[in-house]
Amino acid sequence: MARNVIQFGFDSATANRHGEGTLKAAVAVVKVLQSWGVRHIYGIPGGSINSLMDALYVERDRIDYIQVRHEEVGAMAASMHAKYTGHIGVCFGSAGPGGTHTLNGLYDAREEHVPVLALIGQFGTAGLNLDTFQEMNENPIYADVAVYNRQVSTAAQMPHVVDEAIRQAYAKKGVAVVQIPVNLGWEDVDENEWYSSAGSFRRFPHPALDRNDIAAAVDILNTAERPVVFAGIGTRGSGDSVIELCRRIKAPLANTGISFDIFPSDFEALLGSPNRVSTKPSVEVFPEADTVLFVGNNYPFAEVSNLFANVKRFVQIDIDPSRLGKRHHADVSILGDAGDAVRAICEQVDEKPSTAWWRANVANVANWNRYVRALEKKTDGDLQLYQVYDAINEFAENDAIFSIDVGDVTQTSIRHLHMNPAQMWRTSSLFATMGIGLPGALSARLDFPDRQVWNLAGDGGFSMTMQDLATAVQYGLAIINVVFSNNQYGFIKDEQEDTNLGYLGVHFTGIDFAKLAESMGAVGYTIREISEVHGVFEQAVRDVRAGKVVLIDAKISGDRPLPAEMMEIEPSLYPPERIARFRDRYEAWDLEPLSSFLRKEGLHARVERIEQGGF
Repeated sequence: MARNVIQFGFDSATANRHGEGTLKAAVAVVKVLQSWGVRHIYGIPGGSINSLMDALYVERDRIDYIQVRHEEVGAMAASMHAKYTGHIGVCFGSAGPGGTHTLNGLYDAREEHVPVLALIGQFGTAGLNLDTFQEMNENPIYADVAVYNRQVSTAAQMPHVVDEAIRQAYAKKGVAVVQIPVNLGWEDVDENEWYSSAGSFRRFPHPALDRNDIAAAVDILNTAERPVVFAGIGTRGSGDSVIELCRRIKAPLANTGISFDIFPSDFEALLGSPNRVSTKPSVEVFPEADTVLFVGNNYPFAEVSNLFANVKRFVQIDIDPSRLGKRHHADVSILGDAGDAVRAICEQVDEKPSTAWWRANVANVANWNRYVRALEKKTDGDLQLYQVYDAINEFAENDAIFSIDVGDVTQTSIRHLHMNPAQMWRTSSLFATMGIGLPGALSARLDFPDRQVWNLAGDGGFSMTMQDLATAVQYGLAIINVVFSNNQYGFIKDEQEDTNLGYLGVHFTGIDFAKLAESMGAVGYTIREISEVHGVFEQAVRDVRAGKVVLIDAKISGDRPLPAEMMEIEPSLYPPERIARFRDRYEAWDLEPLSSFLRKEGLHARVERIEQGGF
């Protein structure tokens, strides 16, 4: 690699590096990228993108081209780069299939509102509109995914359009696409005709808070008997303030999966997330709550699951005015940064003594955590994913970065990774595309070369992008890849159990992933017994510290993780034999419903059948 340390910022020297003479238009484009702080770009070369390849060759000492094995991986890596850093991710694809392969990663970026630029090749201008080989009208292909979507028509336009695309991607928090006829990149442009606006870029300041809205929220929270704080991604960077408010008003804290890494796992009132990617305490709390403080949150299952059906008062904080009132009628709407608003409320709200509501929820969280830890600490029986997570927790460094694939691993990582806010956790939270674990890990290792990086994936998701394990080896990106192998699409199988006539398309032939890793030049390990777990992870960590790419193929059981969104342990709702079957299947003999803790505190329990699947 050209550099060992990646810096995310704007390079005003590059933006102003003009002189007399000419340069190739594609080189001017690459210089624009550099001026915006872009340090690596993902893609695969092709005839219709080769003028950009020439420019990357010319500028190879100042920007790193990362050769992926599939354009989808490049786009996913660019999207995950934006999620990890807030900085624009950049990918490219040649005309036709190279470009369309990027769409999965581009849609992932669109759904999570992160800035990504895609440069798409096009046949040269002499062949446009003649049905030439791989020549097509590409603009409509990207119309839905992009906030900015243009094809350049002259060489002189190229640096200006790319500069505009980056500005728009940042300003509108989305995907920008630029299609470039290949011949234009080889044409000369005057060095003094192009410029970058990177040095002029500014982020919007936080909106000023309305004091009347803050006061109205304080009034509601002061009188709430059963408050819950439901925090989303907007609270990133303000986790301590949210916890301080929770302690002050005695409100347990629910969080979305996407905000999982904002709060320490050992916070005694951390409920977790409701619905499908869920934890039991969070699923149970909303039917019993009377007040919700909805902070920096755009929870996509709110309406379809009727999550807030029993809530009497709803206070929302969001920096985007278009989201205020979007998920539920708001009694008070606060426009502003989540952290600013939480701190303003905290300064004015009354501090409550310990309440029965608080104690019941803290006890429920503790009961759930004991259940989770008991699964992780098992020493006999079949190898389950829980014991693998126990080793990950043991060997993960204090500032480890986790790239999480989609499926059961999304749900179980939220339950079984015991994290702190110095660590990072990212996945495809809203688009939920399988295969994103490995691309995210590639990006994380490039972005943070001195930090430990994990890719956690099921065998279904990993199989979608596993060819790019070779990319990690090629660039010396020492990543720990953990593949949970049980020869099934576990999450989808669970859905079919709940909704379908039977299982179809959810089982597949297994792969020896350790041998696959070795064939690509990585180190491969296979675990089949609980007794093997600790030793393998201990050696894997040593290998990564020595600069090796590691894959651990954990051959786990096909056990379904407990469906917290459809609990069957409430005696007033289910007969004893059904409760017993549920407890036996999920090893949940010591789990108690929230209602039991409420009653122990002298509180009425509403006790409703909970089904928060949302599908």
